[in-house]
Amino acid sequence: MATDPDTPAARDGRSPYDYAGGETEIPAGLEALPRLVGGQVRFDEYSRELYATDASAYETTPIGVVFPTSTRDVQTVMRHCAEREIPVLPRGGGTSLAGQAVNEAVVLDFTRHMDGVLEIDPETERARAEAGVYLGDLNQALAPHDLKFAPDPAWGDKSALGGAIGNNSTGSHSLKYGKTDAYVEECEVVLADGTLTTFGELTLEELRERADSDGDLEARIHAEVLRIVEEEADAVEEAYPNLKRNVSGYNLDMLIEEASEGSVNLARLLAGSEGTLAIVTEAEVSLEPVPETKAMALLTYDDLIDAMEDVAPILEHDPSAVEVMDDVLLDLARETEEFADVVSMLPPEASSVLLVEFYAEGDAEGMTKVAGLLADRVPDAESEVEPGDDPVRTEAPINATAAMEAHDHEERATFWKMRKSGLPILLSRTTDEKHISFIEDCAVPPEHLPEYAREFQEILEDNGTFASIYAHAGPGVLHVRPLINTKEIEGVDAMVDVADRVTDVVARLGGSVSGEHGDGRARTQWNKKLYGEHLWEVFRDLKTAFDPDWLLNPGSVCGDFDMSENLRHGPDYEFEMGFEPTLNWENENGFQGMAELCHGCGGCRGPQETTGGVMCPTFRASEEEITSTRGRANSLRQAMSGDLPDGEELSEEFLSEVMDLCIGCKGCAKDCPSEVDMAKLKVELTHEHHQREGANLRSRVFANVDTLSKLGSATAPVSNWLPELPGARLAMEKTLGIARERTLPAFHRETLVDWFEDRGPQVSEADAERKVLLFPDTYTNYNHPDVGRAAVRVLEAAGVHVQLAEGVVDSGRPPFSKGFLDVARERAEENVAALAPRIEAGWDVVVAEPSDAVMFQLDYLDLLSGDAVQSVAMNTFGVMEYLNAFGLDVPEGRGLLTYHGHCHQKATKKDLHAAAVLERAGYEVDALDSGCCGMAGSFGYEADHYAMSRAIGSILVDQVEESPADRVVAPGASCRSQLDDLAGEEPPHPIEVLAEGL
Repeated sequence: MATDPDTPAARDGRSPYDYAGGETEIPAGLEALPRLVGGQVRFDEYSRELYATDASAYETTPIGVVFPTSTRDVQTVMRHCAEREIPVLPRGGGTSLAGQAVNEAVVLDFTRHMDGVLEIDPETERARAEAGVYLGDLNQALAPHDLKFAPDPAWGDKSALGGAIGNNSTGSHSLKYGKTDAYVEECEVVLADGTLTTFGELTLEELRERADSDGDLEARIHAEVLRIVEEEADAVEEAYPNLKRNVSGYNLDMLIEEASEGSVNLARLLAGSEGTLAIVTEAEVSLEPVPETKAMALLTYDDLIDAMEDVAPILEHDPSAVEVMDDVLLDLARETEEFADVVSMLPPEASSVLLVEFYAEGDAEGMTKVAGLLADRVPDAESEVEPGDDPVRTEAPINATAAMEAHDHEERATFWKMRKSGLPILLSRTTDEKHISFIEDCAVPPEHLPEYAREFQEILEDNGTFASIYAHAGPGVLHVRPLINTKEIEGVDAMVDVADRVTDVVARLGGSVSGEHGDGRARTQWNKKLYGEHLWEVFRDLKTAFDPDWLLNPGSVCGDFDMSENLRHGPDYEFEMGFEPTLNWENENGFQGMAELCHGCGGCRGPQETTGGVMCPTFRASEEEITSTRGRANSLRQAMSGDLPDGEELSEEFLSEVMDLCIGCKGCAKDCPSEVDMAKLKVELTHEHHQREGANLRSRVFANVDTLSKLGSATAPVSNWLPELPGARLAMEKTLGIARERTLPAFHRETLVDWFEDRGPQVSEADAERKVLLFPDTYTNYNHPDVGRAAVRVLEAAGVHVQLAEGVVDSGRPPFSKGFLDVARERAEENVAALAPRIEAGWDVVVAEPSDAVMFQLDYLDLLSGDAVQSVAMNTFGVMEYLNAFGLDVPEGRGLLTYHGHCHQKATKKDLHAAAVLERAGYEVDALDSGCCGMAGSFGYEADHYAMSRAIGSILVDQVEESPADRVVAPGASCRSQLDDLAGEEPPHPIEVLAEGL
């Protein structure tokens, strides 16, 4: 993103996203590389550690990281490294589950700059794009043409096209679409010596013409491919499993199959090669039409094996997807607030489910397909069928104990929500035992699924552990993540034993050791078992032909990777806590468990346009790994486990480079599959740093903004004139670090408290069914009392008796956010002492400002313990939440509104109450799937954060401008201030819109 030329960051010559990154020592021979490459080249400690992990259980520190801006950059890096025999690793989103995206190499991150969609041809149904484009962005560009890139890996929104090719990715709909290799038509690639070439379809005659075992690198590649076609066809056909889902080893089966038709496509040979053969810089891919509609059935079973028995007969009905969930996941889902309602629709005795989806040209066809499936169920299931339709029946019975149908979008989304609920639950463990990804995607012929599942469970029992079984039953791919403690030698031994024995079963049943997630560090060693010694050597000969010095991601596919080495949490792992946490950490292993929780899936790296949600606003603005939740979590864990210098996590550099741009939106606590709470980790570290080193003046001022606001209100309007005096804004920037570009909040002489003391309540306590204490938060009291007045009027119009809370101080949000936890605790104690007795007497607490409401509801529980704080947390509501929770009558209005919810309320799943109340009042509401506004309390006022704040805010402004509504509402004071600064008009609080109807 371009730097605003008039921001503080730009004025000192830096990008708002530049960072020092710790100590830098350029490896010998690479000193000139930064001068030769257009993109950034980094060898600093922080950057190297950021790219030491992916979404797997492995960790290997790279030599350095390059962000190429062009194919020429890639060539330069490859040539430079080849001359010095330095390995190179091409990388996309870093979402790999087998460790193939980490290596001791120079990493090329394509997602930063080489991420464009270059061409779309709807007529030929093809597109060309750069390797770093996210699949979600590619499909968004294709959507106007009703086309899509068909392979749909679970993390497709965060997975790059180059990574999908390298991994030969696929997903839930592989029954219809197969793997990525079927869609790769042509690739621009950089070879191991820096040569730029294009791989695509060749006739065998053209292949022979280009083949020369004594020629240049490209000629030798063609010669080896020709040799395999002519000499190894029988060996390949005999050894490769007959499966829809096999991504183990090199893609020789497709090569031989194509050769039998008279041609080969070397671009497709790269599919599944994990960057070991060549570096893909651009790709032309074929596309598929978006299906007209879909229909679904949910089948339940008393036992997982019963469900597995049904997969083969279900496939006779030609479904687009068949997914499974076992009892482990269903039981876990029942215990969560988010998924309990979804799972509760199942029969109580349901132990496993199969989700079956059909593509259809229309609703009638969809209903017919589902009816045909359910007609085969024993006993026959009743199903509504359109008159005249004739369901297709097969001879194979379906033995599900119960069946449900879903035809409209919302019903189907509910079914899929349940299927996708499992992994986040599994990944939320903060114990030393984790559900490790190392044998989770073996594939077997569907008819062998019952035997495979049974034997897998026996192997797990023999090793004293268990796993959930879920995912793609239709093509025979079960995701199985055993619970293993790799911090103990016994756990690593168990991991190896499970993998060894399971791969024996897979080979015997005609399956593959990887049906989806690739070889990498987890499974490369099993390819020799799967394919035999001869083909293992063929793999190695092919690798050598492409990469004579084995410099491209060496070790993967046919190399020397050992699954028990380079574990992120291995037996030699140590986590050093150099301080006692101040907050309550209720999760197992406390602060350490939270710091170790990130598993690297990259969910925090998704662009706002395609993934929505709150997380992670700083990454969305900067596309810097260090500004993602994953980057911060990995850096913190690495600092506290010795990968970075001792005590690094509390250093000024670490806090400024790694933690400073975390804006505390809490989005990760909701959107991250593991629910990593980075905001809480940050304030804990900041507090400890304050205790040891003290705090700067700006932090102390903003932590005590209530005192400042009280003074500003008492001296208004003079206090509002002062910032406008010549030189005043520059002085504030120089002394306090407050950005001179910002418009400061105006103070009101008459506060909300003053107004209410003069006015008093208008609904008597005797006449009211409910009674409320309205908390006079700092912003509402001093800066925007009209919001508080509107809240009082609307609550009273709904028949509520309202008083302002007395004996309270500010909520503690400012000092909490700034890491002054002792101060925040003192204020929490005062407020709980004042409010708890009133709550016990039947009063509710209502807050107009969302961040203050969430402070009561959530953060107080981190600061305090006991029944009193629990009572306050449970009985405090945001004002719109309160109106909605109790179904209180609200004033009616009309019109179309754009609603932007506050990130803290989104993180606690309370943001849509406002939209619901507004709709009940007669408004049509466009509720934006927006992230943080970027203001984040004081963050956006700070000079060194101003550029980042604007960059984040611009994403929201774009969403607002695309909304059909002319009027915006936002409950957050920070959000309204940001929109005022960036869009030129401050929107009202939703409660003010309701008050207009009075």
